[in-house]
Amino acid sequence: MKTKHQFLFQDSRCLSDIKSDTIDLTVTSPPYPMIEMWDNLFIEQNSQISDELNKDDGKSAFELMHKELDKVWQEVLRVTKSGGWVAINIGDATRKIGNYFQLYSNHTRITSKFITMGFDVLPLILWKKTTNAPNKFMGSGMLPSGAYVTLEHEYILLFRKGHRREFKTAEEKYNRNVSAFFWEERNRWFSDNWDLKGVYQNLFNCKTRERSAAFPFELPYRIINMYSVKGDIVLDPFVGTGTTSLASAILQRNSIGLEIDSNFKDIIFSKFNEIPNKSYELAKSRIDNHLSFIKEYIGKKGGTKHNNNNYNFPVVTKQEKNLLISYINNIEFNSNSFLTSHCEYNLKAENLKTENEFVFFNEQKQPQQISLF
Repeated sequence: MKTKHQFLFQDSRCLSDIKSDTIDLTVTSPPYPMIEMWDNLFIEQNSQISDELNKDDGKSAFELMHKELDKVWQEVLRVTKSGGWVAINIGDATRKIGNYFQLYSNHTRITSKFITMGFDVLPLILWKKTTNAPNKFMGSGMLPSGAYVTLEHEYILLFRKGHRREFKTAEEKYNRNVSAFFWEERNRWFSDNWDLKGVYQNLFNCKTRERSAAFPFELPYRIINMYSVKGDIVLDPFVGTGTTSLASAILQRNSIGLEIDSNFKDIIFSKFNEIPNKSYELAKSRIDNHLSFIKEYIGKKGGTKHNNNNYNFPVVTKQEKNLLISYINNIEFNSNSFLTSHCEYNLKAENLKTENEFVFFNEQKQPQQISLF
């Protein structure tokens, strides 16, 4: 299977190059209204925002910034399939405007917009940022009634367009089964509290976070696993350094990324040039992590009822029986897009179940951390 990854260096308030009802999943992190580093970008879109800030009217500036984002969300509504998902990584902002300090709740304003557009709102995820130290505070220190708690987390807002997605044909059901994830991955991912300092924290380290607001690779990697299947189309209207597209490629999904700043093109392309080997490392790590987990699980529980059909190793549930992991073995460059070819990951013979026991060569009990880019 080949997947395509297209990049459009243009304003995401207009997605005219994308047909309606074609996107299965959107994963994105927009510029955060009322975070000062993004003021100029919003002012370029609406000069009235500058007037409101100069008048010390933070609430009006906040609303005007979100009205620009609303134009993107309207386009996302148009292009998303019925049953498709939207995941938005966003942080709230604290800011002093004039002599008045307050919180600007970006996550509630975006949620309100998606409700008005008719999306179903699903439970959100909090993820702890690694950049904030807990001993930092804002305000008057040890004196009561003048200090403010720090913001040490961001939100992943989850919305669905319409009812649950249906997989009707035999081909659709098979593709869903091979796109499954491990039971132990499910237990980590489907929690409303993520500490991304843990598993794979260093994947695709981004030195340009201050300029791009890039999220860690593990974030889109989990979301794409959770809410799409192989061959789906994943959209990121604020693709930045390309993290969503990289995760989509590794997971055998197609992707479309929009970025208004063409200066990110070289960063995106250099990352794609490196991913075949890194994709294999991640596939191997995922298998090794499972082998380590299942050894400990069998030691405690005494065995499992199911084996994976593709790898012949034990799994906890029957939904994992057809799970199949692939990696990128070739990449073709074509103007502002890439084609990635995928190969199934195969275990070596010594990792298969023998007549007497299941042989493990990875003695680690904790998920391995590997560093890509």
